[in-house]
Amino acid sequence: MNTTTDKPRVVIPIAVSPDKSPIEPPPDADPELVSLYEAHKKIYPRSVQGFFSHWRWAMVWLTQILFYGLPWLEWGQRQAVLFDLGARRFYIFGLVLYPQDFIYLTGILVISAYSLFLFTAVAGRLWCGYACPQTVYTEIFLWLEKLAEGDRSARMRRDAGPWNAQKMGRKAGKHAMWLGVALVTGFSFVGYFTPVRELAGAFAHWQLGSWEIFWTFFYAFATYGNAGFMREQVCKYMCPYARFQSAMFDKDTLIVTYDAERGEPRGARSKKADPATLNLGACVDCSLCVQVCPTGIDIRKGLQYECIGCGACADVCDTVMDKVGYARGLVKYSTENAINQHWTRSQTLRHVLRPRVLVYVAILAAAVIAMAVSLTLRIPFKVDVVRDRGALARIAEGGRIENVFRLQIMNATEATQQFHISVSGMPGLEVVSENDVQIASTEARWVAVRVQGPMEGTEGAAPGSHTIHFEIKAQGNVGTVVEKAAFIVPR
Repeated sequence: MNTTTDKPRVVIPIAVSPDKSPIEPPPDADPELVSLYEAHKKIYPRSVQGFFSHWRWAMVWLTQILFYGLPWLEWGQRQAVLFDLGARRFYIFGLVLYPQDFIYLTGILVISAYSLFLFTAVAGRLWCGYACPQTVYTEIFLWLEKLAEGDRSARMRRDAGPWNAQKMGRKAGKHAMWLGVALVTGFSFVGYFTPVRELAGAFAHWQLGSWEIFWTFFYAFATYGNAGFMREQVCKYMCPYARFQSAMFDKDTLIVTYDAERGEPRGARSKKADPATLNLGACVDCSLCVQVCPTGIDIRKGLQYECIGCGACADVCDTVMDKVGYARGLVKYSTENAINQHWTRSQTLRHVLRPRVLVYVAILAAAVIAMAVSLTLRIPFKVDVVRDRGALARIAEGGRIENVFRLQIMNATEATQQFHISVSGMPGLEVVSENDVQIASTEARWVAVRVQGPMEGTEGAAPGSHTIHFEIKAQGNVGTVVEKAAFIVPR
């Protein structure tokens, strides 16, 4: 290792002439260090009011009321939504699911995926702009930041100015509010896996378990970091959706669009000036569309992968158009074909309902209906049959063949159930052990079952393995489960 100097080296590429001989730089040329990476610049989004802003805040309220409120909602004598990983039970209102019901998680993922495809094909990144947790918590943290430090211009002046008592106080107040929201968010997240009322009592007396402590503070730290500091960087660099969204767009997808034909050439002018005489378009070049953008892009440069489709630029542009007396819609939700071919709103909406969208709707409707029917017809108990490995078969009293099985009966309801066990599949086969069992609510219990059949002969089966069927019936017409097993007849 060369330790003679600690100065960074500057490598100057050598140009070559057409005959591949090196071209020497001029003797008075100074080397220039060019960075291949742009330094991060903090974005100060400006507050905006308008149609899309109101919808965005409506989604903030809806999603957060559901997220924070569901763990506190009771269903009977328990928490309405609880994923009890220790007991391996998942309570969703009146439904109790077990790990064996993993197929329903697959169904939920399929429905979520096709919903994302449908929304994206119809109107672009609706999820990102209105319901994504990153967008929702960024909106909340920006509101708290404005509450503590003021709007965009005030925050910029304060950050550029020297540190003083007022600046430190406002910054401290902002971060205190951020941390408070983050901790409540982490606590609520853990409340879906540990009964929230027990968790609250343990938290108040600082008697949390190690996993509760880890996940509460980990989720709080993630919320604090992502919504408070990383913000647009999550959308631009970490979220994969921004990278493959173009595969789901086409020329009839509704996206936030700048009408360049109407807006260009842009330029400042007085409110009373006629833009036609000045050879100017409708855009007054106020740059407010850039100032309100949470990812800091200029929508006038066309669709960019950083755009999350929140509509903030459309809201502020409509406000400017109202002030200067021009028609709204310079920036709006529209499609590429609608802009190029000057379609009306009704023509645009008709083309949005294209075959691709209808196929997504059909698949999504089929998946939702199949999921609903499956849950409706689901038998609320499960049975597993395991042969007793200690003795495959033996000759019992009276010269009959006996096999011993172990049945695991899982009662997936929240009421005690009575089950009757019977067996079929061979002549003269019967259950000689107790065939009526009682299983408590949400209990899984192993039951030993002795099954006997006649020896080889007139009624008995030939030596070997024979398929039999256990029928477990719950009283009260709850349902019947039939499970296959093997009955061994020795030679």
